Amino acid sequence: MVQDEPKGEVVAASGVPREKKPNVFARIALFIRQVFAELRKVVTPTRQELVKYTAVVLGFVVVMMALVYGLDLLFVWVTTVVFGVPA
Repeated sequence: MVQDEPKGEVVAASGVPREKKPNVFARIALFIRQVFAELRKVVTPTRQELVKYTAVVLGFVVVMMALVYGLDLLFVWVTTVVFGVPA
């Protein structure tokens, strides 16, 4: 980095050559290699773990449904009390 004299701004030094980017096909090939390398790191769960995780998710969904249903009933009751029901 070099400081520009007139304005005092910091700018990149012009004497340093920039790295040349690989062409489009080389970048695509690099991306595909990196994807496969990441997929090799993935660990698939065992059947027991999969059943346990599924049960936890379904249990959480049921609890959240009950919570939303309870809040819905509460809000319906409050609006009925506040605004009344026409006879």
